[in-house]
Amino acid sequence: MNAPETLPLHEFKNHDLVDDIGKPGVRYERRPARRPDGSVVPGLYNAWVWLDNPGQYNSYTTDMVKGVILAMRAASNDRAVNCVVFTGVGDKAFCTGGNTKEYAEYYAGQPQEYRQYMRLFNDMVSAILACDKPVICRVNGMRIGGGQEIGMACDFSVSSDLARYGQAGPKHGSAPIGGATDFLPVIVGAERAMAACVLCEPFSAHKAYQMGILTDVVPALKVDGRFVANPTVETQRMTDEYGRFCYGEPKTGGALEEGKALMKRGTVDLSLLDEKVESLCAKILLTFPDCTTKTLEELRKPKLEAWNRNKEDARAWLALNMMTEARSGFTAFNEGTKEDREVDFVLLRQKLAAGQSWVGPLHDEIQPRAKR
Repeated sequence: MNAPETLPLHEFKNHDLVDDIGKPGVRYERRPARRPDGSVVPGLYNAWVWLDNPGQYNSYTTDMVKGVILAMRAASNDRAVNCVVFTGVGDKAFCTGGNTKEYAEYYAGQPQEYRQYMRLFNDMVSAILACDKPVICRVNGMRIGGGQEIGMACDFSVSSDLARYGQAGPKHGSAPIGGATDFLPVIVGAERAMAACVLCEPFSAHKAYQMGILTDVVPALKVDGRFVANPTVETQRMTDEYGRFCYGEPKTGGALEEGKALMKRGTVDLSLLDEKVESLCAKILLTFPDCTTKTLEELRKPKLEAWNRNKEDARAWLALNMMTEARSGFTAFNEGTKEDREVDFVLLRQKLAAGQSWVGPLHDEIQPRAKR
């Protein structure tokens, strides 16, 4: 028999930092907690934290970073919250990292300002890692760059198989030192971390699952009324011509074109993703809360130790980098065309090898051709 919802035995103190946690671009929602059979549990909830900037692929602005910090703190303090679901609005992206428009138009060339921003960013990652409740990343679409970093700070990740993963730093004027260089070696090992962080090649949700980045992955493409696996990635062939394991690798040639055609026929449906997330929340509900929190604290230690060891050095370097490569990279991404958003890397290397200084025309000379 279900216990009735009761009032607190005494008046609780409020341990939140502010009375109003609302910030533009972040939504906080309490959803009723459910048992594994789907029945609602009176008086208990799961906190859903939404990145709500779908027009810019849920990239986080300064205000959104503040909103995530406050939301994680509020969920951590909420006595009625079972766990936290961290996700993004829409079906295109969980998060693609920092808002490049804001980076290019405000922070580029302003290292002191970016250093203050990075204090907020570091606090956001730390707020996720310090949450007293399990944090589940519901990956509804791309999880790239800083989005991948805040996603890996979570305890669990459940993904649509249409999502893509990866880092973008060295391609866009930064280094993935907002968590990726700390978390990836712990999760996937040194070699795979090196490839992901340096080469910046995106990979599929199926590959992310095979690497150990995800708890679970579910189909999200519906064709003719039924769910099908992502048709643009190889999910059955176990080895390639060299005998390598290829589950989750992109298809090529005619198979890729067929997959793209099937994608156009289908529609994105995230209902299986929501079912899997709710199922995980329900499993967590059936555990001792304090024992679960202590287990989280212990299992987070490898990530926390690397993060706390490096985050301040990373903050200082990223701020100074806004005078050189970050300024050029974010400007190129923000102002270039969809087809040409990267600087001329070869020309940059040639000019630096010849001794040209960043103080002068170098920034403009390496911008995408459409801008020169």
